[in-house]
Amino acid sequence: MKLFTTQQIRDIDRFTIESEGVSAIELIERIAEGVAFEIESRWHPGKPIVIFAGPGYNGADALATARLLAEHGYRPEVYLFNVGGKALSPTCKAYRDALLALETDIFFTEITSTFSFPTLTPEHVIIDGIFGSGLRDNLKGGYVLLVQYINDSGATVVSIDLPTGMMGDSNPMAINRNIIHATLTLAIQFPRISFFNPDNAELVGEWKIIDIGLSETAIEEIRANYYLVEAAEVKAVLKPRKLTSSKADFGMGLLVGGSYGMLGAAVLGARGALRAGIGKLVVEAPKCGFETLQTAVPEAMYQYNRGDLFVTELSVDRSFDAIAIGPGLGTNDATVQALENFLLTHRKPLILDADALNCLSRRPVLLHSVPVLSILTPHAGEFDRLFGEQSSAEERLVKAMEVARFYSINIVLKGHHTAVIRHDGTVCFNSSGTPALATPGSGDVLTGIILALLAQGYKPELAAMAGVYIHGIAGELAAREHGDWGVTASDIAACTGKAISMIMNHN
Repeated sequence: MKLFTTQQIRDIDRFTIESEGVSAIELIERIAEGVAFEIESRWHPGKPIVIFAGPGYNGADALATARLLAEHGYRPEVYLFNVGGKALSPTCKAYRDALLALETDIFFTEITSTFSFPTLTPEHVIIDGIFGSGLRDNLKGGYVLLVQYINDSGATVVSIDLPTGMMGDSNPMAINRNIIHATLTLAIQFPRISFFNPDNAELVGEWKIIDIGLSETAIEEIRANYYLVEAAEVKAVLKPRKLTSSKADFGMGLLVGGSYGMLGAAVLGARGALRAGIGKLVVEAPKCGFETLQTAVPEAMYQYNRGDLFVTELSVDRSFDAIAIGPGLGTNDATVQALENFLLTHRKPLILDADALNCLSRRPVLLHSVPVLSILTPHAGEFDRLFGEQSSAEERLVKAMEVARFYSINIVLKGHHTAVIRHDGTVCFNSSGTPALATPGSGDVLTGIILALLAQGYKPELAAMAGVYIHGIAGELAAREHGDWGVTASDIAACTGKAISMIMNHN
């Protein structure tokens, strides 16, 4: 799914109105119908509902929703902000008049100057239509106090379009306390880019899309730099297996990892690769890993490294379709040197994860030797060690886009809604996953899955995108059996094949 900037969404709105004969009023009515349906699906007419409406389009959406709810037997309290008495847009004024013209008894207050906050309790449902995507600056004055009062009330908050105070694209100077903390955000037609910033999770809450029928032509023609990866996109990438297939058709991969005390990481990476359908897998580890690897993953071939307790050289003397380096590798000086020697001579895209990234952070100049189109899979801490300390998740994403373009690499920035940043700076947010994935070794399994896809001939950016999504679905399947608390990385690996089948059968 394409994710558009706020300006692009305005352009799609405008195209829909100008080229397809849909009026702005009709779009507001569609929004109100979607919001009212969601409210009515969740709460009965006796539920105390308070609606806060701003002076612009977001306020018009809220007032139109109030009218529909009143017509359906609800009795919301409505507060319209018209500071100074001349702030209302023509559309908002028209919906105010339509609401006041209702024959039903409705509590309505228009605020033009001072305002006494209404009593709000955890029993209340608040519909937030104060400011949506039209907001261009951080909140000030009384609006800040109102937002803080709403947040402190403990009430359930449903925000239309965006939580008031939050921007749709980026929020570099935002103070979370000064932004509505929504329980549910009803996004208009598209989720916003800022929804996928983990720092904003507490602001957005649950989010759902209200489809208002914006122009499919405009959606198709406008180029997006951000995407949300869903099952359909991954299914379109994955190739069905032919009845006449042999293991030779699915590539040979090399996984380099493990050190004394951290051999489990190499085991988990190998299990991920094997469950993701790799044709042949070789695991290179120090001599101390022979018995462990041959016992834990007998399906993989073991290739010994000259090091007894850690990897001391990386001399690839076989033709591998894909190579992944890092799980449990350690950062011994000899290992760092071995990685440097390898990168200076290797030219095919590869996967660098975990301690391979930590080795790079000790010698950042080696980034210039990483083969183009390679896949780096850092979590936040590994990313900051490698590319410098970042003050927020948003700043980290911007930096990742910058370095992906500069070094022509692909970055898997792991976290809530893991972001796959392609070498051209395009960002693909992942939609699958569960808190169960926050378990030791989960990232090693992901590395193995991506290795398997790369070995099978998928382009690096597609292997990363599909691998992340598959990994998330595998985590969801494992959580169904073991719960979010009980999932181990081995469970995730074991569910990888089932996850791929589920995606391939998606309708």
